[in-house]
Amino acid sequence: MLLKMTSGFCLDDAYRETLGRIREQGGDGAKLGMAVLMWVSCSERPLKVEELCHALAVELGTDDLNTENVPTARTLMSSTLGLLSIDEPGSTVRLVHFTLQEHLQAHPSLFITPHSIMAKICLTYLNFRSICELPSTPRDIPSTMPFLHYASCSWGFHARKEVTTDVKRLALQVLGRDANHISGNILLGEESVDFMSWWEHSLGSHPDLGGFTGLHCIAYMGITEIANDMVNMGRWC
Repeated sequence: MLLKMTSGFCLDDAYRETLGRIREQGGDGAKLGMAVLMWVSCSERPLKVEELCHALAVELGTDDLNTENVPTARTLMSSTLGLLSIDEPGSTVRLVHFTLQEHLQAHPSLFITPHSIMAKICLTYLNFRSICELPSTPRDIPSTMPFLHYASCSWGFHARKEVTTDVKRLALQVLGRDANHISGNILLGEESVDFMSWWEHSLGSHPDLGGFTGLHCIAYMGITEIANDMVNMGRWC
């Protein structure tokens, strides 16, 4: 029996039952539990506890973060009824077993348009008043804004998978700030991002945002639908 369970033959029923219990919690508990599983299973990279908690606190349609909405790690764990684990050290949030990821992928109806939702959350966060007021070239990301790095570097990953009218609208608000928005600086600072043609790179130097526009950013991300809208607007031509 143990061999069958570890091989995944009996785990599907266990996962199905637990997911049912999560939804049966009703109200905010059910909503939070499923949102946690959506983020952990669909994120571009593993998230740290603080990043995930702040992502979950973002309310679409608002102009800033209500810190009272930020859940605790204990709340995350209790809402998912044992389907979540937190790695130490590093406080990285993961699913309890790799077979759970397979189960969630095999049942896409569990999450409706997850990537458009995650893109909207990232972009809503980047449009928050407190984010837009940050200097475009800070020395460090404020510790009070742990979701800023993921939102800046990964919103395009989610938008490429599911572009909606709302995603375009929110993206254009961020991209319209060009180099004046901190997210452009964070994206250019990523080691995996190669914008060598836009600055003279030397060891230890910081990228120069001069000449960097939202159109450059969206071209790098490869989101044709948004790039076309930007070109048609004429501002970036």
